[in-house]
Amino acid sequence: MKQGTRRKSMKVWYLVVALNLSIGLSLISGSATAQEAIVKSLMSKDLKDFPGKELLMITVEHAPGGSNPAHRHNAHAMLYVLEGSVVMQVKGGKEVTLTPGQTFYEGPDDVHVVDRNASGTNPAKFLVVLIKDKGAPAVVPVE
Repeated sequence: MKQGTRRKSMKVWYLVVALNLSIGLSLISGSATAQEAIVKSLMSKDLKDFPGKELLMITVEHAPGGSNPAHRHNAHAMLYVLEGSVVMQVKGGKEVTLTPGQTFYEGPDDVHVVDRNASGTNPAKFLVVLIKDKGAPAVVPVE
């Protein structure tokens, strides 16, 4: 084989390897994105007896193995498990596994460090009621 042909073959081989790596990383990234929680807003209501405060009711659905990154709500957050089982923990607190009918509370100063589906095979769903400052975001990422 000539030197020029060999160089072209090596370049093609490197391009194929780079393309395969790129596709592989895209697939890995896509599967991580597929694990993000599905959040649905059910209700938002001004609390007239508490000026500047509002109530927000949402459902959160975790796919099997799904989780949320560390975050805070800057609100009183009350959680009620509807389906499956979830693992929850606030910074400085104990990790707890909750099943349907069980509850969890987060205060305005809490950092939610663990929020994940306890199962790798079944989905999980929970209801969250937040009492927060009117117009404030429901979730604030923590780095």
